[in-house]
Amino acid sequence: MTDTATASVSHEALRQEVRDWLKANWTGPPVGRGAHDAWLAKVVDARWAVPRWPVEWMGRALRDTEARIIEREFAAVHAPGSGQDRTNLWANTLLAAGTAALKAKLVIPLLKNQVNMCLLYSEPCAGSDLAGIRTRAERQGAGFVVNGQKVWTSYAAAADYGMLIARTDWDVPKHRGISFFFCPMKQPGVEVRPLRQITGDSHFNEVFLTDVFVPAENLLGELGEGWRVLQTALAYERSLMGEIAARSARSSAPESATEEPLIALAREAGALGDPLLRQELAKVIAYKKINAMNMARAKADLVQGGSSPIMSLGKLAMSRILHEEARLWTALLGAGSLLHGENHPRADDANFLTLNAYFTSIGGGTDQIQRNIIGERVLGLPKEPEIDRDIPFRQVRSG
Repeated sequence: MTDTATASVSHEALRQEVRDWLKANWTGPPVGRGAHDAWLAKVVDARWAVPRWPVEWMGRALRDTEARIIEREFAAVHAPGSGQDRTNLWANTLLAAGTAALKAKLVIPLLKNQVNMCLLYSEPCAGSDLAGIRTRAERQGAGFVVNGQKVWTSYAAAADYGMLIARTDWDVPKHRGISFFFCPMKQPGVEVRPLRQITGDSHFNEVFLTDVFVPAENLLGELGEGWRVLQTALAYERSLMGEIAARSARSSAPESATEEPLIALAREAGALGDPLLRQELAKVIAYKKINAMNMARAKADLVQGGSSPIMSLGKLAMSRILHEEARLWTALLGAGSLLHGENHPRADDANFLTLNAYFTSIGGGTDQIQRNIIGERVLGLPKEPEIDRDIPFRQVRSG
């Protein structure tokens, strides 16, 4: 997002321009990835995808209020593709910190969904202390050689690149010896092993990296300054996850429905007269409303290449919303929630929601980590003690 727009734009003129373009180009939801990506390419080429970005990167250098007009017009006809300057984790991180060569190579393809990506952050021995990673990247020739292991990596098998954090200096404190890379995944030495989830899905993987080569131009930010780049990436990831609850709520009801799905289910179950249930329903709906306001506040603070701790509020709220919704679905179905199979779709949905909600408490930073960030950076509470924060990482003890 630029600090100032290149020119003032009439809101009404902009609104009409978007409507005219959509009327001429939008024919309804694309079917299949090929059609979807073709639509995205059209949106990017028309400069509607990232209107807050500079003109040289397919943007329009618009202010946030003007970009919101574009997003609302796209949403009004259910057309995807706009707002990527807020939600495209990969492209935003690359634009903020990538080398000129890597940006020229990948920014536009990322916007057009022509490149598959994954996150190579978490490690088995680092736990919630992400700065405790031990995957190493050592300088060799025209790049870096990477060795280590990552876990909980979504879509690793199909990824072309992984956003990787690796340790490049073991003689400085843990946060200062990390570097951030776009790691090519389609090469010898990258082994992906699926992890089966309790839901039956296998979205996550563990990834083993053995003598994997990463070109020097794929370094984001300065060598040893990867923790700063990571904070930018995490801010965009939490922003995206903070919107999941609202999106899932909209998509769970038919377009013609105006009633909150949980209320509709309670009405169908004859439970709306229960005062305790009504209180629980009100709590979930209040969570959603507060989350929407907090996300709007966080996005107003988020500038290109920056981060906002308020994103942690949205991420934590999203997790709470999904847990509470799953609990209420189960309560409303009662003993019927124990049923299983295609003849009992609502029970299957309730059980999937219940099991899958635990993923949301981990992905993008655990609920506990979000509470720490909120306490320290939003509320100004004292930091938790870290005895290993200021000693060389080589001297840090590990189990």
